[in-house]
Amino acid sequence: MRQRTLRARALALLIALAADALLGDPPNAWHPVVWMGRWMGLGERLAPAGDRARLAWGAAWLGLGAGGAGALAGLAPRHPLAQGVLASALLAYRGLDRAVGEVQAALERDDLAEARRLLGWHLVSRPTGELSADEVAAAAIESLAENLSDSLVAPALAYLAGGLPGLAAYRLSNTADAMWGYRSERYEHLGKPAARLDDLLNLAPARLTAALLALAAQIVCGRGAQAGRGTWRDHGRTASPNAGWPMAAMAGALDTTLTKREHYTLGDGARAADAAMVAEARAVARAAVALLVVGLGAVALSGGAS
Repeated sequence: MRQRTLRARALALLIALAADALLGDPPNAWHPVVWMGRWMGLGERLAPAGDRARLAWGAAWLGLGAGGAGALAGLAPRHPLAQGVLASALLAYRGLDRAVGEVQAALERDDLAEARRLLGWHLVSRPTGELSADEVAAAAIESLAENLSDSLVAPALAYLAGGLPGLAAYRLSNTADAMWGYRSERYEHLGKPAARLDDLLNLAPARLTAALLALAAQIVCGRGAQAGRGTWRDHGRTASPNAGWPMAAMAGALDTTLTKREHYTLGDGARAADAAMVAEARAVARAAVALLVVGLGAVALSGGAS
């Protein structure tokens, strides 16, 4: 890749982050991820019966969708401003931070029922109706850490590597995994290709996110070393090969233990998760985003050509 291309893509990503911060998500009627979700929903309705047939259908529908999304994105103007504005619709940091903040606000009001509802509506797929206040706070923190990779760092790397087509293809794959990537009778075979592809595409982003969170923890609260040690020790405790990296980093950064019943325990800190800790997690995440911006700025301003 020519350095000039890399610099232009870094600049477009800076514009995308600014647009996301200022404007947020487009209306659902025009949101590309909503349309990607509709594509996957149509694929599920048309899927054949039989394990082998559903496995093949899932792979074909995923490939067709990713290829189509990439082809459509390739028609966009090449100017960094146009690229950045369009790319912003495929980033979701502002929406993520806002959703976590809403859970935090409900916990601050001692409105546990609303905190549970907001957590289940915006952030997690697990049942939330019986979670305690500290479990709701911990789940919001976990979701913030994991989705910082899925919704920001991974899309940014996809754009740097493949431009807007690469970003669109990544978001289609990530949406497919979010909708189909479950080990259940309904999705075990249909969603397996999406789950495996999403695991592959997020190998590097998850680890980079953990590194950014550790550096951010050092800046915000002086716990970078603890975040790093916790990441290395606990990253393999989740079923996903990637989710444990940023979540374990955040647990170490906050000196807490993040637990999902019957699934995993990350960290060994004694502090209980609460609304104040959710605020701390958001501060660490913002510092990680700032570090990403600094890195992109350095690339955008780098000189010379290769």
